[in-house]
Amino acid sequence: PAMSVPPFFQREVLDKSHDKPVVVDFWAPWCGPCRVLGPTIEKLARESGGRWRLVKVNTDGQPGLSQAYGVRGIPAVKLFVDGAVAGEFTGALPEAEVRRWLDAHLPAVG
Repeated sequence: PAMSVPPFFQREVLDKSHDKPVVVDFWAPWCGPCRVLGPTIEKLARESGGRWRLVKVNTDGQPGLSQAYGVRGIPAVKLFVDGAVAGEFTGALPEAEVRRWLDAHLPAVG
């Protein structure tokens, strides 16, 4: 790709998304809505039984990565499938809406 991504992101997100979907939570410690969304998405990841994996990216530590993926507001959540963004949303959605988003964007299993 034209943009360079950090090795951990290449390995943990892009490479692994060929195996199973990866949901990336772009967040920052100072962001109030991020602290609301974080536990919700972590809970859903645990409940997914390994159907998808969650990777959290602290945007303060990875400004280039945020820029590369057009993250303008946080929390920003992006779903990667086969190395590409397959869905995204911004903001602290309620759990029911996050569930609906996951159901709508995750590839069917089986």
